[in-house]
Amino acid sequence: MLEKEIERKLVKGVQKISGFCFKWVSPGRDGVPDRIILLPEGKIIFVELKTEKGNLTRRQEFMIKLIRALGFDVRVLYGMPQVNELLAELQKTGAGGM
Repeated sequence: MLEKEIERKLVKGVQKISGFCFKWVSPGRDGVPDRIILLPEGKIIFVELKTEKGNLTRRQEFMIKLIRALGFDVRVLYGMPQVNELLAELQKTGAGGM
């Protein structure tokens, strides 16, 4: 499955639990995660999506480390199985209960 297809499924899944899943483009800052998930009660998750065989670049690893050091939740998801796991976790924890 292509990364853009995985991304589309994540966006739709987050919408189903009353959240937003915005594309993050940061000019001048290569390596930022692909998506920012905004959920009820102020929960924010940054998501870098990869195919099941994809790899992080060194710049992505660096940016993820910086964002995590600020205390934010950053997830790297490889393929649809991990996207489905995140969506199930969010439903189970009530993160989508608006």
